[in-house]
Amino acid sequence: MVDSTQHEIGQALAGQNLTPEEQAAALEAGRLLFAAECTFFFGAQKLEQLPPLGGTEIAFAGRSNVGKSSLLNALTGRNTLARVSSEPGRTRQLNFFDLGGRLTLVDMPGYGYARASKDIKADWQGMMFDYLRGRPTLRRVMLLLDSRIELKQADRDVMDLLDRAAVTFQLVLTKTDALKPAALARKIAEAEGLARVHAAAFPHILHTSSESGDGIPALRAELASLAD
Repeated sequence: MVDSTQHEIGQALAGQNLTPEEQAAALEAGRLLFAAECTFFFGAQKLEQLPPLGGTEIAFAGRSNVGKSSLLNALTGRNTLARVSSEPGRTRQLNFFDLGGRLTLVDMPGYGYARASKDIKADWQGMMFDYLRGRPTLRRVMLLLDSRIELKQADRDVMDLLDRAAVTFQLVLTKTDALKPAALARKIAEAEGLARVHAAAFPHILHTSSESGDGIPALRAELASLAD
């Protein structure tokens, strides 16, 4: 694994100059946040169905089958929080989860599935764009990329859409257990290059595996830094 404790901490804390004690405290804050109860409380298929504005929201987005549901389950330590489906494009609404009253996790529909109906594809240009652009409580979008495969045009299109919506997004590589250290290092460097050319991109890349647990504490710490 290319990951080490120090590298993971640096990834999680976004380059802050913190003492070892402060770094440990940040990881502990992430652990405690995600030890809290996480429950589904709202689903919306139309913009007018969105729940009332509340606390900070963090949305998770990615191509169909990128491992989004598995990652949400790994983060929260709950095997059934988000449904893992063998059918790409199954999630067709915005699903809202309350994490300990401090953070709202939003599971967005997957994109880029070739067999999805035209209406579902249009959601990302319609409802999803309107949600991204018009939700003041949305603090960041975690944009998941499958580390095992090449970047797809659909991913580039969504990054452009996020730039236009002026919503900060952070790239998160998934399924990194399938890569050897050198290949993972190349993927991280590629993602860093992508972040540099997108105005809305957060510059620090996270890499995760729901299977091995790689990067999960780092991602928890990053999210804890954004929580209420």
